[in-house]
Order: sequence, then C-alpha cells, then structure tokens
Amino acid sequence: MTVQFTWRRLVWVATALHVTTVITAALHAAAVPGVQTPGSRPQVPPAIPVTRTGEDIFRATCITCHHIDGTGSPRAVVGFDVPLPDFTDCAFATAESDADWHSVVHEGGRIRGLDRHMPAFGDALSKADIAKVVTYIRSFCTNKSWPQGDLNFPRPFFTEKAFPESETVFTTKSARPEGGREIEQAVEYERRIGPRGQIVAEIPVAFVREGEPWMRGLADVEVGYKHTLLANLRTGTIVSGGAIVTLPTGDETKGLGGGTFVYEPVVYAGQRLPGMSFIQGQAGLEFPQASDDERSAYVNMAVGKSFAADRGFGRLWTPIFEVLWARPFGGESTWDVVPGIQVSLSKIQHVRAAVGLRMPVNQRAERPNEFVFYLLWDWADGGFLQFWK
Repeated sequence: MTVQFTWRRLVWVATALHVTTVITAALHAAAVPGVQTPGSRPQVPPAIPVTRTGEDIFRATCITCHHIDGTGSPRAVVGFDVPLPDFTDCAFATAESDADWHSVVHEGGRIRGLDRHMPAFGDALSKADIAKVVTYIRSFCTNKSWPQGDLNFPRPFFTEKAFPESETVFTTKSARPEGGREIEQAVEYERRIGPRGQIVAEIPVAFVREGEPWMRGLADVEVGYKHTLLANLRTGTIVSGGAIVTLPTGDETKGLGGGTFVYEPVVYAGQRLPGMSFIQGQAGLEFPQASDDERSAYVNMAVGKSFAADRGFGRLWTPIFEVLWARPFGGESTWDVVPGIQVSLSKIQHVRAAVGLRMPVNQRAERPNEFVFYLLWDWADGGFLQFWK
C-alpha cells in the first residue's frame, strides 16, 4: 500500500509540473513576441504586405536612414556622417527624373557616384515596387508648382528647353565662309528662380577673319528670363514663355555684333514621347531697335531619343535632330538641319557634352556649314569634379 501510494503521488506531481510548464511557456510567449510555444508555428517579424503600397515599402526598407517623414535620420541613428537628403525639399526632390531615382534604388548610390551607404535593392524589390516607393518619396514635396525632372529633356544645340535649370553651358561654333573663318565661344549662365522661373545671360567672344588679320573681341551679350506656364507630368507636356534682350556690346565695324538692341519674345515647349523619346520646340520674334533693320520670326524644332548603357542604369547617349526655320518679315525663309549627339560624362549625369553640325538646306552659297560643340555643367547637382567615380 505504501509503495502504491508513493508512485501515485509521483505521477501526480510530474503531471502537475508538466501542466505548469506548458501554461508558463504559453503566458511568456503571449507577452514576448517571437517566443515559440510547444507545438506552435514559428513567429516572424511582419513582412511587407503582398498587396503593398509605396508607403509600405518605404516603412519596411527606408525609414532607418531617411526617417519616417523623409527628412533624414540623425547621425546617432545611422552611424555615419554623410548628410542625408531631405525629401521634403522640393528643389531637391523634383530636379531629377524617375529613371535616375530608379537607378539609385536598384543599383545603390555608387551607380550615380553617390555614397556607398545607399544600398542596392534590385534583388529585394521588383521594378513595380521601386516605382511605387519612388512615387511615394516624391509625395514628401507638397508644393506642386515645381516641375518634375521627367520633363527636363536633353538639351539640343539651338532649341532652348522649357524646363528651368541652374547650369552653365560652354559652347564653341566654327564655320568657314568663303575667304574667311568665324569662331565663336560663349558662356551661358542659367539660374533657377523659385519653382518655375529662370534668368539667363550669354556672353560670347567672337573671332572673325576675312583675309588678314583676325578680328577678335566681345560679341553681343544676351540676357533673358523664362517662366514655366504649364507642367503636366501625366501628359508629359511642359510650356514656358520668356523674353530675351540682345545688347549691342560687340563692335559692328569689326563684324563682331549687330550694332543695335534686339527684343525677343519667346515660347518654349517640350513633349515626352514613348521609349525615352522627346520633341522640343521654340518660337520667337525678333524686333531690332534700329528702324532700318528687318524684323524676323523663327521656329526651332528638335526630336531625340535617349539610350542608357549598363542595363539601362549607366551612361546616357542621346542622338538629337533639329530643324531650324527663320524668315525676315517680307524676306526669304532660311532652313537648316542640325544632326548631333549628346552624352553624359559624370556618373550623376550633371556634366554632359554634345557635338553636332549645322547644315543649311537653302542659300548654301552664302551660308556655310557650322560645327557646334558644347559642354554642360548642371552645377545645382554639385561641383564639376564631383560624382565621377
């Protein structure tokens, strides 16, 4: 009897201990996420929803560095000193195209010469996911007056863009008229004013030779203002209006200038086309101040298509073809065509070069071919020597 009683007590105690252990483990698991109970399925941190939004992706992958409000986390959180961008700053958040944002998210910061701390998400996120999160990041800029960089098409040679920019363009033109030589080198300075305005000044230096010797000096300086009137990202359309004043700073007697003020109202337009293609146009009237000079009208049109190397993330090549028409009031029209190509040089694509040839279609005896080259520096993106590695 004593032995039987003892075994019964041991069985009862063991059963009670087992039940207590199970209950304790269950209570502990309920209080501490991630702890498994006997026979339960493992618990994992919540994943990005299958039907995910750009905000879901941003919260899951970006907020550690970029903060939940897009302003950038402090050094104490990220652990490095590199300044993080402020996505609420519209001047920064709208300047580049979606393609540039996609490249950085997909390939990491180094694809655009940026800091290595920006990781690549190409293996973790699909193209659709990247498009969603870029769209969400764009929403941190709440001022919709700023045109988005997708409407900033590559720069032609003679057709000015409708998109307002902060950049400097160094241009060289060279022609060989009969019995002479003409070379013009110009610096064009453009500065953005607010969301939609831009001021511009072009300072040319001309070298003219008709026989001997060379005539050289300052040519006619141009100053102007441009303002964006329409920027519709959905339709891919941008339209701007402006005015240009040509100052008679060149010496007319040496063939370095026109000798009079010229006032020029201008309209600019750009249209995005499928497959990284675009068409741009510029139309204006020229009103010389001197009454004996003829007034004239002109229209410039440019069409181009960009090709990106390195699986669509690398250097950008853009063939451009322009058609130029001009006609003095009561005079004969002149037509020119300008084939050329632009290429990005720096990784962030803020330095670009282009080469082309202006070829007259009519009046060829009086108007020779003209070689054109420019080097463009978008200094708002950084120093000339930055972002090359």
